[in-house]
This record gives sequence, C-alpha cells and structure tokens, in this order.
Amino acid sequence: MLIPAIDFKDGRVVQLIQGDREALATDDLDGWLATFAAYPLIQVIDLDAAMGTGDNAALVARVAATRPCQIGGGIRSIDRARRWLDAGAARVIVGSSFFAADRVNLDAAEQFSRALGHDAIVAAADSRGGTIVTHGWKRTTSIDLVSAVHDLSPYVGGFLTTLVDTEGLMQGLDFDLVARIRSATPRRLIVAGGVRDMDDVRRLEDLGADAVAGMAIYTGRITP
Repeated sequence: MLIPAIDFKDGRVVQLIQGDREALATDDLDGWLATFAAYPLIQVIDLDAAMGTGDNAALVARVAATRPCQIGGGIRSIDRARRWLDAGAARVIVGSSFFAADRVNLDAAEQFSRALGHDAIVAAADSRGGTIVTHGWKRTTSIDLVSAVHDLSPYVGGFLTTLVDTEGLMQGLDFDLVARIRSATPRRLIVAGGVRDMDDVRRLEDLGADAVAGMAIYTGRITP
C-alpha cells in the first residue's frame, strides 16, 4: 500500500531532506487533503513536536477530523497518544519513548500497549547507518535497528522505519536492510525515506512492506 505523507513545520505543509533542509513548503493543506481523499490512510507528522520546537496541533487535528490517518511527532506520553486517538487517528506513531541511549525501553512499550492496545501503536524505528535515531532524528543511539524491531514486536501493531540516510533524496532505498527488518517481525512494516517512484512501492510490496511517499508525490514523480 502507498501511504501519502503530510508533514507540518512552522504552520505549513513541508518536505525536508534528511530532516534538515527544507525542499518545499506550502499553505495549501486543503488542496492536498483533497488530492489524498481516495487513499485509505494518510501519515501525518508534526515535525515541530518531534523536534521539541513547538507544535502544529490545530493542523494535525484538522486532518484527523477529516481523513483516516496515523499521527506521529512528539507523542511521548500515553495521554498525548490517547488524545490523538480520541481525535480520530487510526493509529499513533511512538518513537523516542521506546528508546534510551543504548537500549530499547521495553517497560515503556509495555505500558503503552496495556493502555492503548498494541494495534493502536506504530513504533517509529528510524535509523541512520542501521542504528536508531530519536527526537526528530537529532539524537543518535547505539541500538541496532533490526534488533530493536524484533524486541518491540510483542508490544506494537506495526513499525514505521524511516531510512534517514536516503530520506528526501528520491534515490531509492536500502532494500537489503528492508528485507532484514521484515524478517525480524511478523507485524505490519511501513517504510519511508527515499521512495522515488511506483517501482519502489511495488518492490516494497513484494517484500511485504507498505511505502510512505512524500517528496516523490509533492514533486510529481508519483501521481496520486
């Protein structure tokens, strides 16, 4: 399945390259919501909340009220996760709370799972160089990505893995790494970071993974 992405920063819909460089920004949220109307799911990320520089809660709430979506960005407490589920999100994406500097925080994962049910939780297992990064990709850990996915599998309904090394570049993905992640968990796997065209989407589908596309859609390489 192809999942279109809506990322918010500073009150606008944006696309960033590797989480740092702004490639495009627009105020036309309604236009993109109309474009994505036929999709069964939209991914919504509040980048300011993820980075701890503010939030775009009102814009995220607009999407949640009108489209099926999974929401992420700064969801580091059960109360905040429940708030977005109550607002209409199909699932919430939780990342930083599940990782310390050198280990997976299984206690936190268990608490979220007990409170919300594992099907409501997508674990954000984002990586740079095969190791987990957190807090909007600003903090690097020593945790192996594939091992983390394996360890978290009992507590979540799926995983969102953004491959930061290729994110926003539209140069393709590390499909060998995706295959290793797929073998580590029976849960749903969603991959982002470098999807350039529908061939990449189909190749991910062949590996048993859904694809999140942002830059490829906003620049017209993939036509919704």
